[in-house]
Amino acid sequence: MKRVAVLMGSERDLPVMEKACTVLGELSIPFTVHVLSAHRTPTQTADFARSAEANGYGVLIAGAGMAAHLAGVLASHTLLPVIAVPLSASLGGMDALLASVQMPPGIPVATVAIDGSANAALLAAQIVALGDEGLSQRLAQRRQEGEKLAIETNERIYRSFTS
Repeated sequence: MKRVAVLMGSERDLPVMEKACTVLGELSIPFTVHVLSAHRTPTQTADFARSAEANGYGVLIAGAGMAAHLAGVLASHTLLPVIAVPLSASLGGMDALLASVQMPPGIPVATVAIDGSANAALLAAQIVALGDEGLSQRLAQRRQEGEKLAIETNERIYRSFTS
């Protein structure tokens, strides 16, 4: 199974990005976590992206706030799918969101919601699952469990407030 890299521009981003790690762990997807900065460690960031596929990665998840160039820099150095997680470090995350979705033609970056690292992990899992039937089944089961929980919640609240 291909690994997923969870990258962030700063240790301050860890509380949000840990949610991606939790989801990947629950799905038994091997992953690593790195702090790499598009601005403070540009050489190391580019080197990581260039060697990611050869090192067994299938998807890169990049969380960054403010200027949010991490995902774009990674994408410019690899053909692997890159998923941006815009972080709410400033301006409510709108600056990071816009930096992530306004990539130039030819360098695509998938982008999830502001602080949406759990969904980034699920999207990465869906990509990796294209070549892994067991993972595909685990994702389907997770989706079914979510549906069951939503139905149970609806029934509980309906009974509590219906006279």
